[in-house]
Amino acid sequence: MSRTRTALALGMAVAAAVAAASATATATPLPLAGSTTVTPAGHGFQATLSGKATLKAGSVTVTCTVSVATGTVPAAPGNTNPAGPVSSPISAPTYTSCTSSMPGVTPTVTTSGAWAVSMQNGSPVTATMTVPVGGLVVKTTGLASCTVTAAPTAAASVGGSWTNGAPSTLTFTNASVPVTVTGGFGCPTSATSSTFNAVYRVTDTTDPAQQITVGP
Repeated sequence: MSRTRTALALGMAVAAAVAAASATATATPLPLAGSTTVTPAGHGFQATLSGKATLKAGSVTVTCTVSVATGTVPAAPGNTNPAGPVSSPISAPTYTSCTSSMPGVTPTVTTSGAWAVSMQNGSPVTATMTVPVGGLVVKTTGLASCTVTAAPTAAASVGGSWTNGAPSTLTFTNASVPVTVTGGFGCPTSATSSTFNAVYRVTDTTDPAQQITVGP
């Protein structure tokens, strides 16, 4: 067989293998999300910061030691999803007692809009917090006047995890949040994302003797 015919045959064999692999990949469906149930159905809950929450944009870190949000577990049967997460609207979290890593700079955090949190049962249980457009704004005063706006153009999904317990906890570890930064000298204006870290203890406010729990 000539070199040309050999090369052509090899090329056709490779093309056929790639086509077969693509067909197999296309034909394989993605796994469905498992069932999720959040209990007790219809109960109110409060998420209270444990320790500190940090929001880091560029070289600047804002640290807050007080944060609270409230919400309600959907009433039955809305507290169960046979093939996906269960979502609950929550109040816009408050953030106070905040400091900045920049000397001589004081931050103020304001929140607004329709926030939500969803839970997906699994190992581990995953959690997603939805930040509405422009729903969190950090403004600094002092030696640097900066404005950091989270979810500037579209609602953002912030990934975390959930652990059942007494109380249960909602944890965000180096979660990415899109941001825009405006301001003058000292402001991290080139930053387009921020990392968020926080741990919240979630308690049942309807019946404090019970726990908010995520299961199948």
